[in-house]
Amino acid sequence: MPPLLSAQLGWPASPWQDSAAGGAGGPVFGAQVQDPPTRDYPGAVPADMWEGALLARSIAETILKGFDKHFRIFREISRKAREYFVSCNWTAGREATRERISLYDLRVQEAIEELQARFDIAELDPALWQEIKLQYMGLLYEHRQPELAETFYNSVFCRMYDRQYFNNRHIFVRPGLSTAYLEGERPVYRSYYPTRNGWRRTLEEILKSADVGLPFENIRRDVRNIVHLLRHHPGLPIGALRQHFQLQVLTPVFYRNKAAYIVGRAVNGPERFPFIIPLLNNEHGGVYVDALVLDTDDVANLFSFARAYFMVECVVPSTLVSFLLSILPSKSAADLYTSIGFHKQGKAEFYRDFLHHLGHSTDQLIVAPGIKGMVMSVFTLPSYPYVFKVIKDRFRPPKEITRDEVMAKYQIVKQHDRVGRMADTWEFSYAAFPLERFSEELLEELQQEAPSLIDIEGDQMIIRHLYIERRLVPLNLYLESASEEETVHVLQEYGDAIQQMAAAGIFPGDLLFKNFGVTRHGRVIFYDYDEIVPMEAVSFRHIPPPRFPEDEMASEPWYSVGPNDVFPEEFQTFLFSKPDQRRVFSRLHPGLLDADYWAGLQETIRQGGFPDIFPYAQEKRFPRPKKENRS
Repeated sequence: MPPLLSAQLGWPASPWQDSAAGGAGGPVFGAQVQDPPTRDYPGAVPADMWEGALLARSIAETILKGFDKHFRIFREISRKAREYFVSCNWTAGREATRERISLYDLRVQEAIEELQARFDIAELDPALWQEIKLQYMGLLYEHRQPELAETFYNSVFCRMYDRQYFNNRHIFVRPGLSTAYLEGERPVYRSYYPTRNGWRRTLEEILKSADVGLPFENIRRDVRNIVHLLRHHPGLPIGALRQHFQLQVLTPVFYRNKAAYIVGRAVNGPERFPFIIPLLNNEHGGVYVDALVLDTDDVANLFSFARAYFMVECVVPSTLVSFLLSILPSKSAADLYTSIGFHKQGKAEFYRDFLHHLGHSTDQLIVAPGIKGMVMSVFTLPSYPYVFKVIKDRFRPPKEITRDEVMAKYQIVKQHDRVGRMADTWEFSYAAFPLERFSEELLEELQQEAPSLIDIEGDQMIIRHLYIERRLVPLNLYLESASEEETVHVLQEYGDAIQQMAAAGIFPGDLLFKNFGVTRHGRVIFYDYDEIVPMEAVSFRHIPPPRFPEDEMASEPWYSVGPNDVFPEEFQTFLFSKPDQRRVFSRLHPGLLDADYWAGLQETIRQGGFPDIFPYAQEKRFPRPKKENRS
């Protein structure tokens, strides 16, 4: 598999590379950072050195031009989200999201082709690339996306040269420039003072300033709903506000699926409270406030790894991420860069964070708890909330799928609306880990199950290809110790997850509990993608009645079964070993056991239906009079 490299942040010997799905590279964990040698040019600069500097400058400018083109196109696509929201063109919005995901690799390849056409740099010249890096840093001094541009530079270098040449002297192992005080042409957020100007007036100003391209259906009603909720919210009592209380609202609007989101924070002395105002198009030329999301966990869920990426137009992404980090303490910079569409930077940030953690921990990488999969070997570092997944060399029957097909399905999920129910992944190639951090059990499993994907080089374990995703509690393990109340809750969530994925056009295929996980918020997420199929490809059937009484006792079915046939009424038999769980599920989700229900979902999808799946609870939505409730 040709490595498609991205934010390779370099380390001596064998660092992490990017995968074809995109992202950042990584290091040889545990290695020491080597600072590049300083330049000391006493007296006059020799002619050959001067010429080398000019060459390095030209190469650096070519790489930066490639990045600037990428960012310009990225912004243009993101800017169109407003247009799609106004016109209710949800299909075009989805296609734009998919298009944006593929942009990065195309621009990196373009930059490489231009470098190869203009410059004779097929062979690595370490001195030249150290000079290129220094020249590039100089070009970024007043750049508004320096961290993204450094990641792009790393991608170009690492895709051009074999991994044995990756070295932090040539690329950016750490950020070269700070983004702490970067600003765009206009401030990233605006402050409002409701204690001075009045709550109703302030909220109306916030709503109108969003400028989503449509008039409000009934802005006074919307403001009334917001004020009422604020007055009764225990975490933000309007009557106990400190001097200089303010609402700080991000200038850009966040778009995703069928909603636009106003994102802000309330500043009450030293305290910070997040708030998000979802706006919906009533599809009759107006917009309305659907809810007010205040709880930190609910806000975090909006930025979940299980949801599609936001479309948000911004000049300085680091300012957005910094603002979001202040209201989402459970999220990392990696999470938030990824959530707004900068997947490569998200991977770069993840890698740096993991490096830091690995250097400050001593626990070993172990086989992940749970039932072992037939397709993946999964391991984890107990002190770090992620799992690492390696595709096995051979799949035992009845699995009939290839490695390439598995990888293709993971890419489908990345490009799909995950509706809060499918885990996102980062994909890496040639990841190097310290060998000493592997437990004996894990080392033995990898050598047995995936020998073609691992190499031991000295004190390092090189894994040629792997996926990384959030660690969840497998649903089967969760149910083993769940109380009656917890069991009812997660079975409700389990059925909701299946239903919502289906409404979004994906049938999970393998519905066993072991393929679902439970988040810290009690949400059920699907994470095993080797058997997913489009809903249109499945034939949902009723089991025909037996011809004779003996048919029910036969070892083989009395009816033919095609490769894509699914019989929903069998779900409760094959999925639930415990009768009490079977009864609960049947009561909560009777439709999922009926082939007619599934056929109805298929018909909705064929007709272009776009599901209304909101990233907050139904009870959090504001009521609307029936005469206005036309969305």
